[in-house]
Amino acid sequence: AGSAQNWVNLMQETIVRTQIRTEENRVDKSQQEQADELVETFEIFDEWEDRYSFLIDMGKKLPPLADTLKTEDNRVHGCQSNVWLVAEAHPMSQSETGTKNEDVVEFVADSDSALVKGLIAVLHHVYSGQPASKVLTFDIAKLLERLDLQQHLSMSRRNGLQGMIQRIKTLAANHTL
Repeated sequence: AGSAQNWVNLMQETIVRTQIRTEENRVDKSQQEQADELVETFEIFDEWEDRYSFLIDMGKKLPPLADTLKTEDNRVHGCQSNVWLVAEAHPMSQSETGTKNEDVVEFVADSDSALVKGLIAVLHHVYSGQPASKVLTFDIAKLLERLDLQQHLSMSRRNGLQGMIQRIKTLAANHTL
């Protein structure tokens, strides 16, 4: 029983540590730092069952997507589950990004699958709140390899994940200067 409680405590601490970025701290960490944090967290769990549970818990922490945005236009095609993904750009000043004025893109998504919500949370963690140009150039394949996700997802889930990545990049491309 003590071991189970320790695991629950570790899980809760880990979730708090990897909470989805808020408006106030969205650019405090680079995408690479966000990715490294995810990898370190995944490495805490020896079993894939625990990693799946962690993914599901991450998905539960996602900001909600309004039902009015769950439309065919916002649906991600190629996913086994229903997935809706929208983006909103916010101007960011030169002093915040260290580069020319560029929009940062916030992504909000939802799914009818708990596991897919967890995959959305991984993408949200490294993409949302970043300048559009960085969304387009970030090496997501390397992160997925480091997380060993591709090997532990069914073919249909991998296809859906690629569909979500493609939609995020398409939406980001619409917000580059």
